Amino acid sequence: MTYYGGKELSASFRTVRGNTITIAEDIPESQYDFRAAPDTRTIRQTLVHIALIPSFSFLVHDDRGKVDDLATVNFPELMQRVGAEEARPRDKGATVAFLKSEGERFASFLEGLSDSFLAERVAMPPGAEPATKTRFEMLLAPKEHEMHHRGQLMMLQRMVGVVPHLTRQAQERMARAASAR
Repeated sequence: MTYYGGKELSASFRTVRGNTITIAEDIPESQYDFRAAPDTRTIRQTLVHIALIPSFSFLVHDDRGKVDDLATVNFPELMQRVGAEEARPRDKGATVAFLKSEGERFASFLEGLSDSFLAERVAMPPGAEPATKTRFEMLLAPKEHEMHHRGQLMMLQRMVGVVPHLTRQAQERMARAASAR
């Protein structure tokens, strides 16, 4: 018996994406082109990058092109397509809408996955360790990748004068607990 399958992957991804969307909504559009240092993504670019994180998973795991050996994936072509999509101009509204639509598309995909599908093994590129991974392990990666970038976004929020919503919520809980004493 497994305790974590497609429905749980979907629910946890929706939670993470929901928090990312709240961050995107909290940052003023006037700050979307802020970058912390040269040669780093702007806030807008980071949000679009996050929206596109599941692209690789769709390529490898969906029915249209289900891959069982990553040596067959044309990574330069994939990166070129993702880079072109990242470079498309978007205002704040379009960026938030893109996060929402791509997030829901991926969450819906995850929700329908069977335990047997998640248990399938995919060969990694030559020389990679481990040599294979389960689809389950690979499908955890988009959420992990998003959380990595969300940490960056929370620092960027602080840099532009916005207190992250999760911090505000924690502060509110602490204030309620203190007043209850």
